Amino acid sequence: MSTDAKTRDDLAGRLKRTEIQHKPSSIPGREIVQTLTEIPAGVESGWHQHPGEEVGYILAGTVRMEIEGSETLILETGHGFLIPPRTPHNATDLGPDTGQMLSTYIVESDQPIAEFTRI
Repeated sequence: MSTDAKTRDDLAGRLKRTEIQHKPSSIPGREIVQTLTEIPAGVESGWHQHPGEEVGYILAGTVRMEIEGSETLILETGHGFLIPPRTPHNATDLGPDTGQMLSTYIVESDQPIAEFTRI
């Protein structure tokens, strides 16, 4: 993976994101990236998409997940979610505390992990 693509994550400027692991996948042309994302109460990620699936789990808090073409989800601690590839979505922490989610991305190699679709 190129250095520019590996470090580019449009969400990193809005949310605290910690990359836990970043490894090649057994699927050709894909890699697996796992992150811990912390969203302060009342903050939204902004509409964005990923170049592959996002498989997520809410570790703490309550998060409103808007997914283009789907019903809005209210996710609480212990809930999982799946975002299809290149599907715009927006996460908002509903408070009162900072929300935390663990996300695993199975994404195309040499692509930014996240890109805004609406600013």
